[in-house]
Amino acid sequence: MDRTEGWKLDREARARLLERFPPRYEQAVADHVTFMPGPGGTPMPETDHCTLVGHADDGNGVEAMVVKIAGSSDRPDGSTYHITWSLAPGRKAVESNDVIAAHGWQELPEPIVVPVRADWWPKG
Repeated sequence: MDRTEGWKLDREARARLLERFPPRYEQAVADHVTFMPGPGGTPMPETDHCTLVGHADDGNGVEAMVVKIAGSSDRPDGSTYHITWSLAPGRKAVESNDVIAAHGWQELPEPIVVPVRADWWPKG
């Protein structure tokens, strides 16, 4: 079975974060951080938390929170660890990394530790 691996946000922490950072767009996502292995099949880091460090928004329907996993925001595949925060109609979560790469991100005033658990889900 083809699957995506990563970390799911703790549900209570997610609810508090959505109150603190209300989604800008209609569809709130804010539920996971995707892991993408790099060349050589880099193993997924073992962790029980991520740290929110930044915010990205293209102003046109894709909003994401940049996070650190095991002390780094750099995914092994060369992209950026993030949580797709909200989407406008017609936009897709897979666009978040393109938005971060094209528009950069703004650092949050203070990092926020968020409990997560390793998980997987079907691709698509």
